[in-house]
Amino acid sequence: MSPWQKLLEHPHSGGHFVQLYSADDSALVKNVGQYLWQGLRRGEGALVVATADHQESFFRYMSGLGAGIRQLLADDQLVAVDAHQTLASFMTAGQPDWIEFEKVIRGAMRRLKPREGISSSRAYGEMVGILWNARQFAAAIRLEHFWNKLLEQSAFSLYCAYAVDIFAEEFVSSNLDGVLCTHTHLIPAEPEGKLEAALNRSMDDVLGAKASELRSLMGAKSNPSWAVLPAAERIVLWLRKYRPAEAENILTRAREHYLAADPA
Repeated sequence: MSPWQKLLEHPHSGGHFVQLYSADDSALVKNVGQYLWQGLRRGEGALVVATADHQESFFRYMSGLGAGIRQLLADDQLVAVDAHQTLASFMTAGQPDWIEFEKVIRGAMRRLKPREGISSSRAYGEMVGILWNARQFAAAIRLEHFWNKLLEQSAFSLYCAYAVDIFAEEFVSSNLDGVLCTHTHLIPAEPEGKLEAALNRSMDDVLGAKASELRSLMGAKSNPSWAVLPAAERIVLWLRKYRPAEAENILTRAREHYLAADPA
């Protein structure tokens, strides 16, 4: 089991995780499904603030792991609310309002009924992703700060998601600094190292002998305010920032290697 899988299984209270996913959201469904189910099977409560499509996908995945979704919902150990409707309930003049946000989210969390003797809960939310997709970037980061304020006051962990393709040009540190600074960990889309292997193979293809020199430089510069980053995502951000002229060729080849290694 990778350290990332262990983190999803045993998240620390106050942990604020984020995953970036492409149009193929299968990795998101798997990671979120594991995160929620591992908590539910231990008796924790789980709040899901997601679109109807994602709720269905998460619940189908967890059912395959043995979760009795109907009973969990009936018992309020699992509470699911629509992300669009919930977001609209606390937005004012294009920005989230703290008082309304706290009222709505605390109300949803009070519905949670963990098993007797269990006080911790887990939450998944993609309202920030909805704002990001609408290019309401400042509102999304403001909402992340609201979540962090709740995390400081309550015993739960939080998993967020943004539809950002790490191979696309939008995945650069200048665009995502606010996202990376408001989370504790960036969860890799692929926790088993295949993406990192594809990137390293691509660097060897494009740079040849210079690839090893480049790798030695990558560990020298980082932002201490950012979330803990997986190796693959760190490589992509570094290339985009410090080697933009070579990055596109490397990432195009890396995508090809990655898809060839994992055609699903």
